[in-house]
Formats: sequence, C-alpha cells, structure tokens
Amino acid sequence: MLRLYLVRHGQTEWNVQKKMQGWEDSALTEKGVNNAIALRKKLEGVEFAAAYTSTSERTIETARLIIEKRNLAINTNEDLREINLGEWEGKTLDEIKDFYPEQFKYFWENPALYEPVGGETFEQLINRAIKVLNYITSKHNNGNILVITHSVILKSLLMHVNGKSVKDLWTPPFIHDTSLSIVEIENEVYRVKSEGDISHLDSVNEV
Repeated sequence: MLRLYLVRHGQTEWNVQKKMQGWEDSALTEKGVNNAIALRKKLEGVEFAAAYTSTSERTIETARLIIEKRNLAINTNEDLREINLGEWEGKTLDEIKDFYPEQFKYFWENPALYEPVGGETFEQLINRAIKVLNYITSKHNNGNILVITHSVILKSLLMHVNGKSVKDLWTPPFIHDTSLSIVEIENEVYRVKSEGDISHLDSVNEV
C-alpha cells in the first residue's frame, strides 16, 4: 500500500499579514517553525520512503524541520507550487477585494468562474495537481511518502481524490498551516484517511 502524507507548509510572514503568496515567498514565522516541529514529533514513528516539496522555500524549510536528522533527500517539484496568483501576489486580501471585487468573489465562492489577472485558472491548477499526483504514484508502489506543499493545491488534490468537482473546492475542512492529510492508495483505489488534521498543534497551544 502507498500512503501519502500531505502537509501544508508552516505559517509565514505573509500569512500573518494576510497577503497572497502564490509563487512568491516569505519566511516562516516562529509559530510556523514551532508547528512544523510539533508535526515532526507526531510523525516520529513513521518511516518515509521519499519526500517531495514545491520549489518554494517555505515548503523546503518546513520539510527540513520535519525531516530533521532523517537520511531523507528532499525532491523539489514545480508542479507542487501554489496557484499562480499573478498580479494578486504580495497584495493583502483587503487590497484584492477593493481592486478586483468580482474576481475575488469568484475565487472564494465560485472558482469555476474565476479569471486570473496574469495567473492560473483553477482548471490549470487542478490539472497540475493531477499531474504531480500521477508522477509520485508512478515512482512509488508502496511505503509512506511525505509531500509538503500549499493550501490551494492541497485542496485541489483532495478534491480530485474525493471525486468532487471544482465547485466543491472550498468544502471544509480548512487547510491550516502544517495540517496533515493522509491518502492511502491500493490497487488504484484512493482512500482519504484524514483531512486537514491539526491535532499535533494541541501541545503547542498548551505551552
């Protein structure tokens, strides 16, 4: 059986500032680092055959924190990058809502109608998510695979695996930073064992 451990990167400075990142990047916050370490502790007993991240530094740094002393190489893959948000990148949610009210509404409420300003459509993102999923499953028949990526592409992957359409993209749960989703694959059948799990953050919040 192949088991994918799908993780969102740790909280970043732009997350705190409510700026859209997409293909742009910002550093992990102290909270983002601590949350990644908490997830590392949760996954201590899991042996990973491989690790994949996007080419964004925030996912690579999250992977380093989770992997720590394991003898496990980090494989970067451009198809694991977040949705390309074009001119929205680096702008705050309020700025985008003010300047692009219709597309902002479509982005969150009706993704099929969203038209990017210099970025990707959701159809393009979903095709990319399926492409990278097929790539990983072609490379590995069994074992545990760590995949660290971004919230919107994670929602796209889970939407596809659950057999849903783009209109269901934002169906809960929300994908918080360092959240864990586990997908099992056997005989080409996909089973979502957990989605958006943040139980490892209980110990962080208690401190």
